[in-house]
Amino acid sequence: MADDVGARLRALRNFRGISQRELAKRCGVTHSSLSLIEQGKVSPSVSSLKKILDAIPMSVGDFFTMDLESRDQVFYSADELADVGSGDVVYKLVGANRASRALGFMIETYPPGADTGREMIAHQGEEAGIVLEGEIEITIGAETRTLGAGEAYYFDTNVPHRFRNIGKAPCRLVSCATPARSF
Repeated sequence: MADDVGARLRALRNFRGISQRELAKRCGVTHSSLSLIEQGKVSPSVSSLKKILDAIPMSVGDFFTMDLESRDQVFYSADELADVGSGDVVYKLVGANRASRALGFMIETYPPGADTGREMIAHQGEEAGIVLEGEIEITIGAETRTLGAGEAYYFDTNVPHRFRNIGKAPCRLVSCATPARSF
């Protein structure tokens, strides 16, 4: 039990970005006592634990029920990003393997002349992005604009839209869309 309480407390403290010394100061417990609790060498009384958690702040009930461990993959190397693009367009999707993915977060690459297709696309949700390099022509409804590096967009995706690289260099952008689409 002490190991579990100490490990949970350390994880929560780190998650909240509070140093051990700062938490000890906030709750009036000595730094060494807090250290021993986190190492699982000392089991705090319920009143001591409540005093510590009040300084975070968090209830004792939430402390024991809060999920501090991620069950899904969190970090991805470049070769783990799934390419869900078609044709010449490369869409590197972050978190493609997450069953409960709520958004689509991608690094998109459009070679010169590449586009999302002749037909405009429309689907429920929102999309935002920023151009990292090159330029991209984006048509949203009746409005068309060419964006360059550092410029961004945000729109409702139920409005028909199209992306097209009309430049001579590849265009790379980072985008995020909700809800997550299955590719």
